[in-house]
Amino acid sequence: MAKLVVCGRGGSGKSTWVVLLAKSLLSKGKVLVVDADESNLGLPLLLGIDPPQSTLMEALGGKNRVREALLKVLRGGERVRESFFEMGFDINVLPSDVLSVKDGLSFLRIGKEEHALEGCACPMGYLARDFLGSLKGENLWVLVDTEAGVEHFGRGIVSEVDVVLYVAEPALESFLLLEKAKRMTEEAGKPFLVVGNKVGKDTEEIFLQRLKEGGVLPIGILPHLEEIKVSHLLGRPIELKHPEVEKVVTSLEGVLYGINP
Repeated sequence: MAKLVVCGRGGSGKSTWVVLLAKSLLSKGKVLVVDADESNLGLPLLLGIDPPQSTLMEALGGKNRVREALLKVLRGGERVRESFFEMGFDINVLPSDVLSVKDGLSFLRIGKEEHALEGCACPMGYLARDFLGSLKGENLWVLVDTEAGVEHFGRGIVSEVDVVLYVAEPALESFLLLEKAKRMTEEAGKPFLVVGNKVGKDTEEIFLQRLKEGGVLPIGILPHLEEIKVSHLLGRPIELKHPEVEKVVTSLEGVLYGINP
């Protein structure tokens, strides 16, 4: 099993890359997409799969129940592990109202913010880490779509995956965030890979130079693509097949086979 977290700044194209990779990786085995973004709602539409009726957090008793488990861990320190899952559990044990399945592709949502003043999203982060750390499976690719920024690093989600994939775009804030994400990935002891998104011919040279200055080279670059824009606008599945996506899959396999032979 290979677990990959996709991160980047808001609007960079994280969900786009999750969808493109998920559909490409179906030729390699089963794929589980984990929606760990507590705000966005459109990912299942782009995947072409029905959203589950419940989030994982709702199925486990709601936010207050998860918060109680988190507080118990915080009070007990490293001596306490309050888990909702048996170590080594399989996704097939999850009920159908939590896990949507279609043609080898599975999808679940960790949890969503639903009400004003309900509190922070820390319980979702705790649950995502617990889920990813307990999950086992053969011939399974796990892609985690995260919220914008680097908060998931602080929540420890990155410690439970094999590779961090950063989606960069030609914008100053994207490069600044890349530096921080790269440093935090190195602190977690994980491989850090970069893909480019929405890179035009007029910006590609500068884009590549900025990445080189940051000590990274992209394993794939996508330009502005009208087909993707239309899918996002209308909530339609992204069906694009692009050679750059296949390059990224090949690079991921090269890195991951060294981790999970």
